[in-house]
Order: sequence, then C-alpha cells, then structure tokens
Amino acid sequence: MQHTHKSTPFSLKKHTITLICDGVSSPANIGGLLRLGDAFGVAQILFSNAVIDFTSPRLRKAARNSHTNIPHAMVDDIEGCIAEFKSQDYQVIALEISSMSKPIQKMESLDNQKIALVIGNEQHGVSAEALAMVHETAHIEMFGLNSSMNVTQAAAIALFEFTKR
Repeated sequence: MQHTHKSTPFSLKKHTITLICDGVSSPANIGGLLRLGDAFGVAQILFSNAVIDFTSPRLRKAARNSHTNIPHAMVDDIEGCIAEFKSQDYQVIALEISSMSKPIQKMESLDNQKIALVIGNEQHGVSAEALAMVHETAHIEMFGLNSSMNVTQAAAIALFEFTKR
C-alpha cells in the first residue's frame, strides 16, 4: 500500500548542510530546490546573483509548500557569504565540472563536517568568483553525450551523497 504524506515512515532529521545558489533564477528550479532542501533536511538555502519572486505561482507549485518549511534568504555578496562559511569551519564545495573537480562519490570522507554546497546558474554554472573561493570542486560522473544536467537534479544527487554518509 502506498504511503500518504501523513503516514510516511521517514523521521525528521536536520543536517549541517547549507545550499548556496549562485545565480539560479528559474522559478521551477528554485521551487524544486526548496523542496529538495526540505526532503534532505538541509539547514538553509541561500540565493545570490538572481532576482527571485518568492510569490511566483510556478515557484510555489514546484516547492509544494516547502518554502514555509525550509529557511531561505537572499544574500547580496556571494564572496562574502562563502568567506563567512569558511570562517565558521564549513567545508565549502562547488558542484561544477572543471579541470580541478573530482567525482562527488570519490571525495574524501565528509563525515561530521559542516558543508556549504555551492550550485550554479542554469546556463553558466557556478561563477568564477565563487569557484575561486571554495575548498573543493566536485562533479557528478555522467556517461552520455551531454556534459551537464539540470541544477535541481544535480543538487538532488549531491545532497543524497552528502546525507547518506
């Protein structure tokens, strides 16, 4: 028998993961990220380098009310934001394929570490300014002809990797 929302057997759990969205602007993606944040128990989601209408019907439909459950905010200065997390002993990781990135599933153990995960714009990825500041860059190994995937789908894979440990 399929479970309903009220009978789901999962227990509430919060992780010390902050999701930093660098230029993510699609209402559907923002709503999806809020929903993922709630599903994976992230501490908060921060948005930067974008103009976001949190009252957008498309955003709210994708969020499925998660915008009321997950702390989220806009930050004006992504570099200052990353610097603040680094000063608080967070491991700051960008999700971006680059010459310096390593497969996310092969990253050193992140057990019991606070994580700030930086994800990027739907077309251009994580900004050069943010990439220059992170501790590490990780990518998702893919086996088809395309070198990227939707930011929400990529965030889901990364959050699964970080929360299953």
